[in-house]
Amino acid sequence: MAKQNKAYKFRLYPTDEQIKLIHQTFGCVRFVYNKMLAERKETYENLKHDKEALKKVKHPTPAKYKKEFAWLKEVDSLALANAQRNLDKAYQAFFKGHAKFPKFKCKRHKQSYTTNEVNGNIQLMDGHIKLPKLKMVKFKQHRDIPPEYKIKSCTISMTSSGKYYISILTEYEKEIKSKEIHHVIGLDFAMNGLFVESETGKKANYPRFYHQMLEKLAKEQRRLSRKKKDSSNWHKQRIQVAKIQEKVANQRKNFLHHKSKELASTFDAVVIEDLDMKGMSQALRFGKNVTDNGWGMFTSFLQYKLKEQGKPLVKIGKWFPSTKTCSSCGSVREIPLSERIYQCSCGLNLDRDYNAALNIKKEGIRLLVTA
Repeated sequence: MAKQNKAYKFRLYPTDEQIKLIHQTFGCVRFVYNKMLAERKETYENLKHDKEALKKVKHPTPAKYKKEFAWLKEVDSLALANAQRNLDKAYQAFFKGHAKFPKFKCKRHKQSYTTNEVNGNIQLMDGHIKLPKLKMVKFKQHRDIPPEYKIKSCTISMTSSGKYYISILTEYEKEIKSKEIHHVIGLDFAMNGLFVESETGKKANYPRFYHQMLEKLAKEQRRLSRKKKDSSNWHKQRIQVAKIQEKVANQRKNFLHHKSKELASTFDAVVIEDLDMKGMSQALRFGKNVTDNGWGMFTSFLQYKLKEQGKPLVKIGKWFPSTKTCSSCGSVREIPLSERIYQCSCGLNLDRDYNAALNIKKEGIRLLVTA
């Protein structure tokens, strides 16, 4: 039996007093993170040429600052400890070459903090959740958490429009057995439909929520630009803009969840290309058309949904010539982006994306067989 993790996200409805403490915790977590980062940055600048000495340095902890800043004692100590843990992860990623040097946090960053379950300090109680320092907070639990799932941590966050959410990370034991693979599908990324699948050549028909809201969003953003920054009316209008953006994000996420669940339930394996979406957006000047699709989010959802069922998500190399290859005879030829039909000397006459999806499926099956 292997340990698995699953997160559940719910809407929080804190009281005014609880909101005040939540914001105080946001501020304290940010303050401690920046304090520790400033000291680490100074140490790094002084010792960056002496790696051995740098490794032996003992970094500050949140407890160090509580003596000088007594108000840090008013908030959840576990939230401050997690700020240190997040900074440690950022530092390790930097030294391993996986990320840039950590940056200071400001109020424009995502407002959130994480606390851990210790000795029953977090409990679900009939429409309320017990949290450290906050005590009983009302929340909307739209789905049940199985009683055998153990709560590990909770992340409290606030959106730009002023809504509060809690993400509950749980741990459970489950034996995931790999299933026999009979039914495989290949997906080719499509700019205006999310993907084209290899079974029928149909598109996912992604509604492009951002483009639907673009005119309304532009109108509200123009109104915001005419307001005096930080005035009462400016803040009211800022929330209106944030609500539109959040609605688009929620619509996109809901669609991608349903589509990935449908694929994970229907097929034994799904094959996709390992694409660099950021690179495509910049190099091909597709810009917001790429980000509106949410392909990265979709593949993330698809991967964990398949994993829960013991099914693989096969990623083929981004240099695999899926578009250039004939799915019938295997010959390869250059095809311009403007050419939407793939025509081959062998007689194949097919939609270029459907042809690519068929090639992706074939390559995925080959990789599964040789694995």
